[in-house]
Amino acid sequence: MPPFIRRRLLLQAGLAAGALTSLGLPTHAFATQEPDEFDVLRARWAELATGGAIDAADPAYAGALAGLSTQAQELIDTMLTAPDRTALWPDLPLSPSSGNFSISYTRLKTIALARATAGTTVTDAGPQLAAALDFLNATSYNETLKETGNWWFWEIGAPRALLDTCVLADDALTAEQLTNYLRAVDRFVPDPNRRTNSPSLRETGANRVDKALIVALRGIVGKSADKLAAARDALSDVAESGKNSVFTYVTSGDGFYRDGSFVQHGNLAYVGTYGNVALGGVANLIALLGGSTWEITDPSRAVLLDAVEASFAPFMVDGRMMDCVSGRAISRERAGDHGNGHGTTSTVLLLASGVAEPYASRYKALAKGWITRDTLGDYLPGASIPEISRAQALLADGTIAPAPAEPRHFQFYNQDRVVHRRPGWTFAIALSSKRMARYEWGNGENLRGWYVGDGMTYLYNADQSQFTDAYWPTVDAHRMPGTTVSTKPRQPGGTGGGTGTVAAHAEWVGGASYRNEAGAVGMHLINHDKTLQARKSWFCLRDSIVALGAGITGTDGFAVETIVENRNLHEDGTAELRLDGAAAVDGTYGDPRWAHLEGVGGYLFPAGGVLRVQREDRTGSWSEINVGNDTAGSTTPHTRRYAKLILEHGTTTGAYTYVVLPNATHRRTAELAADPGMAICANTADVQAITSYRENLVLANFWTAGAVTEIVGGTGVRAVTTDRPASVVIGRRGPVTTVAVSDPSRTAQTVRLTVDCRAGEVLAKDPAVTVVATGKQLVLDVAVGGSRGATHSMSFH
Repeated sequence: MPPFIRRRLLLQAGLAAGALTSLGLPTHAFATQEPDEFDVLRARWAELATGGAIDAADPAYAGALAGLSTQAQELIDTMLTAPDRTALWPDLPLSPSSGNFSISYTRLKTIALARATAGTTVTDAGPQLAAALDFLNATSYNETLKETGNWWFWEIGAPRALLDTCVLADDALTAEQLTNYLRAVDRFVPDPNRRTNSPSLRETGANRVDKALIVALRGIVGKSADKLAAARDALSDVAESGKNSVFTYVTSGDGFYRDGSFVQHGNLAYVGTYGNVALGGVANLIALLGGSTWEITDPSRAVLLDAVEASFAPFMVDGRMMDCVSGRAISRERAGDHGNGHGTTSTVLLLASGVAEPYASRYKALAKGWITRDTLGDYLPGASIPEISRAQALLADGTIAPAPAEPRHFQFYNQDRVVHRRPGWTFAIALSSKRMARYEWGNGENLRGWYVGDGMTYLYNADQSQFTDAYWPTVDAHRMPGTTVSTKPRQPGGTGGGTGTVAAHAEWVGGASYRNEAGAVGMHLINHDKTLQARKSWFCLRDSIVALGAGITGTDGFAVETIVENRNLHEDGTAELRLDGAAAVDGTYGDPRWAHLEGVGGYLFPAGGVLRVQREDRTGSWSEINVGNDTAGSTTPHTRRYAKLILEHGTTTGAYTYVVLPNATHRRTAELAADPGMAICANTADVQAITSYRENLVLANFWTAGAVTEIVGGTGVRAVTTDRPASVVIGRRGPVTTVAVSDPSRTAQTVRLTVDCRAGEVLAKDPAVTVVATGKQLVLDVAVGGSRGATHSMSFH
């Protein structure tokens, strides 16, 4: 046996020939010599893709096997085979500027996968596959060509699909063919650390992981130890001493942050898609290389392993991945929060199979919770064969209890996202600042993403199809819930090549978190063309979200609106909408007290205002928001009914107050309208604050130095003063009072906070907090400089 094979792989190698046979894969490599480590890794990768030696008669696989067989056979039947063909499929014409060559490789991979999977009805298509690969190599993807159009197709999309096909259809390919294909891969992905079409650009985050996996597969197919070592080392960025390692917390740019944030493209919250790619790539590499010479042993890999619970789980709601962290992918018809959430679930289960305790059991518990709480029951029907295998084993394992969705308040200050999770509902807020972009569009995607980062709010409850059911192509994209907007019309954009982010202009964006239970959130809104400003706050409580707006100033001559709600009632929805107890009809109402939308909850309007109620049927198609080369939506029209609650501010100035009561009955909403259990302490362009009597909380956002006085309630706090911009939450539980402070503006070095209350013994404090005085008044100096908007806390008797 070759001396470089480790014991674990030696045991596997003895079974490798049999494994390859059961997969329908070649054993010719073993005919003249014993299997080497590359052969074992090739068999392992094939098993990861196909599910291995499954029981094809098991009904659990019937749908997946039939679907794969049908899809592959249709591709085989429609493939062009004439000697003078100029493309492989009529709907994928090849041209220098399109990515159709990459999509063609993906289709060939599907055929190869069906051919290699036990239980499909696909007959041998080996000669057809080989000829098609030769055709693409000769015409569209070889070492003599230059990149045109989108770099991703050349450096990630095409080589990944090509190498997967080479593994799965190796018996149909000669050594000469493999050599030709690998020359193309080496031309466009010679180094996983760099962007080939811009060598000075170092790969980061998901793109680095993608390239590491591609180079690892290239090493397996070409039997190159150097390539496999380069792939492993790229994850840790050994070439540049860890500068762009995916196993290192970052403080700017792409990657994972200590607060759980994940950023891609420099300034976008992206754990739902690019984060999924990064986690999935590492999970595959751990599963592929475990126990081999190239096993991933970087001790810092715990950064990524911890991210499952710190970065991914907070944005998972009963199996759905929130759209607020999926970037331009919200416009993809075949994705959606369920699809992206299923990707996270599958990746976490795969990762569980390759890591040690305590991670493995925790991952399995999370995945089991996501699958079992998915009331649409669409995880298994949409899963691949290996995903079904892992999920079936998990669901049958009585020793693994589903992890519950624990109530918690999350402030992700490095990506301008907030999640407030309560029993039965979850509320998310998508913000933007000078640090984080409003949204991303480009490559024909997300053509109407205008306001998704301007304070858009998402309410998740029992309606698990709210954002999946044709929401994005049919919703009024000018009026997203939670936003304050000018009614000046906007035009779609992003149809050109390349992607871009749309900058935001404000500094004060963020908030303070109280005991991970409640929080103050604020956003200084400066709209895209700087014709509208507003100070917007959300105070997240046990049973409600209190939303305040002040300093609303418009200068473009168009009316300004705040969108309280814009709810998808689905096709022909009949949810009842009440206003102050009576059935609401479309129209404008002055100074309403409360509203209730069946199946959603209640809304209070403590300060009244001018409220427009509107129900409308809206029709749209996915092609209106996505015309991407490989993601274009269909032209099929969808009609969905929406219920809107809109506060109108006129054309110049305004303010608002409203309270969202998720899942409240209309009776409970009416009761809270009479006795909301809280009071508005201030709502100006300088400070916004409330006190919650029921929860013994004071929550305040100071947009500048200022004070809140005449506070009443069970906290014992009479007034709060700060000498700098700050977000503050003060709460009392029994004899203990806790103060939480942050500087979302990131402009101060130290915030002096003076609290007019009786302060006794200090029980605990953040190192950044200096207690200046106690007794009749609490005075704190909080060193916020360099803390990037993080919350600093202290507690006292």
